[in-house]
Amino acid sequence: MQPNALRNTSNRVFDFICLWILPLGYLLLLCALFFLPGRSQLHKLYYGLFSIPTLIALCTRPSELKGLLREPIFIAMLLFCTWAIVSLAWSPPVDSVLGEIKTPLHTLMLFAGCTLLVRYRNDIVQPLIFCAAIVALLASIFNLYVFVRYHTPDLRMVGAGAFDNPLLSSHVFGFFCVYWLSLSMTCRRYQMLWLSIPAMAIMFAALIATGSRTPLVALTLAALWLSFISWNRRSLMLLAGMAIGGAAVLLLFSQMLLERGSSSRFDLWRLALEQIVNHPWIGHGYNASLSLDPGIGFLLEEPHNFALGVLYYVGIFGLLPWLFMQAWALLKSWQLRTTPLLILASSWLVFGIGAGLTEGGGILSRPKEHWFLLWIPLAMIAALCIHQRARRSPPVQVASLPPAAAEQLLANAQVIEADGLGPKVLRLEDGSFFKLFRPRRWYTSGGFNPYSERFAANSEQLRDLGITTPVILGLYRLADGSNAVRYQPLPGQTLRQRLQLAGSAEERAQLIKDFGTFMARLHEQGVYFRSLHLANVLVLENGEFGLIDLADLRVYPSSLRTSLRQRNLRHMQRYSEDSNWLFQEHLNALQAGYALPTSMSRATGLLKQLPASDERQGAH
Repeated sequence: MQPNALRNTSNRVFDFICLWILPLGYLLLLCALFFLPGRSQLHKLYYGLFSIPTLIALCTRPSELKGLLREPIFIAMLLFCTWAIVSLAWSPPVDSVLGEIKTPLHTLMLFAGCTLLVRYRNDIVQPLIFCAAIVALLASIFNLYVFVRYHTPDLRMVGAGAFDNPLLSSHVFGFFCVYWLSLSMTCRRYQMLWLSIPAMAIMFAALIATGSRTPLVALTLAALWLSFISWNRRSLMLLAGMAIGGAAVLLLFSQMLLERGSSSRFDLWRLALEQIVNHPWIGHGYNASLSLDPGIGFLLEEPHNFALGVLYYVGIFGLLPWLFMQAWALLKSWQLRTTPLLILASSWLVFGIGAGLTEGGGILSRPKEHWFLLWIPLAMIAALCIHQRARRSPPVQVASLPPAAAEQLLANAQVIEADGLGPKVLRLEDGSFFKLFRPRRWYTSGGFNPYSERFAANSEQLRDLGITTPVILGLYRLADGSNAVRYQPLPGQTLRQRLQLAGSAEERAQLIKDFGTFMARLHEQGVYFRSLHLANVLVLENGEFGLIDLADLRVYPSSLRTSLRQRNLRHMQRYSEDSNWLFQEHLNALQAGYALPTSMSRATGLLKQLPASDERQGAH
């Protein structure tokens, strides 16, 4: 196989993994426990659709490791897993050392996979989590129905699917309860509250039905963290609701909370500490066994405290990076608390820390309920921190624009573009442009990722690639649900205008040749501009090109495949004047320009496969 063909194949594999396989694998990791018959199926799904594809992607493009190795959370996780593997030297003998190494490796792949997912499909992360939360909500409604129908006084609800224990079920119910609570605190549309608040109540009811007390403490800590990290008027309502809800729980469920006493937790912790002091620094080894007899008639294999479990297995040397991961994640989440996904992920982590005070003990495991308490939140926080670090400038924050402020800002503005609903683009008095995006339904992609924010993110990403775009001055959320972006327009004329004003055919040919080079450069850098046409390309004062109207754009991990390049060209054939210039009068100039960053054979083959311009126009 030729080097170029090999490179193209590896790029296509990398793109397919990042764009399609990892999103599916992450979705199933979050919600598959609700419908799979057992955890072993979850393990296979995670290995096949997330862990192994992530490893293949990293082998295909090792440069992706640079971002991971600059993130303190990942470095601490790497040290933790490495020390755990080293501890096999003094652990009890194992049948296969390689088999024991697989578990830490699969956990590390969660961090790496989330980083690839956030970097290349950041637009889909929130919809994926929302879909998983909907699955959890529907499953919880069914679980509650069955529980109420067959309820007996001593019955504790166990989730359907792969769940087999009320306490472990409560971890996942609490995880999604925190999601709906976070959505209620951060959603920008009040209509969303009609879904998020009832959904939160249902997940909380499922949590109560498990009869577990640990998640109640964890949920309280998460709610407190959430109220402060996303401080607004809803925080006061949340704090008041917590006080009222806490009083109601104590009043209605005091017997459930008190009748089981400490559930032998203090005895378990004392017994675990007695064994920890034998090897406090290095622990007993990652694969060591643990048996505790709290006097309840059977032995327990976990100390029911994550920190004690870490101390027992890998000692103080392992505890230090484990604690650092969590502390650093919370610190960075607080510093970047304007990011909704970081607010959610850090709230999950606080919930996991609270639950880990009286639950668990195994330090590394295959995917199961304990992952929802620690590894899934930490992996998402690490990925978001890496993504934020890759930005050359801090993200522009969305500001609410009340009607009075909007009227003042738009006073004496000149309408540049309008539609049947009113103005779309206005020129303000200071010369900046104000572009409006109408409200979208909450369940659409525009509901999760407003087009104004896409415009700003795409502008920044293209500037990082060396492509000139408008400078973003502000993002706004209007009272009617619309979103807007204010930006400094680029000085120059559209390419269509310049071609119309060209004094000779030779001048037009040179412009089109330069445009062909610019378009090929976009394609080689993975930029797919769906709405690319000659009115969206500016010829700047220095003769270079720039892009405007950037909301309908995506940057792929690798150079564009042929079908997407052809789609760009076919889109330009829709405009008769553009098509005549590009594909008839100056086709040779377009080919010559496109060939400079690629090759003449590539340019000629790409343009030959296009339908004739008159056929395109006749079809329309």
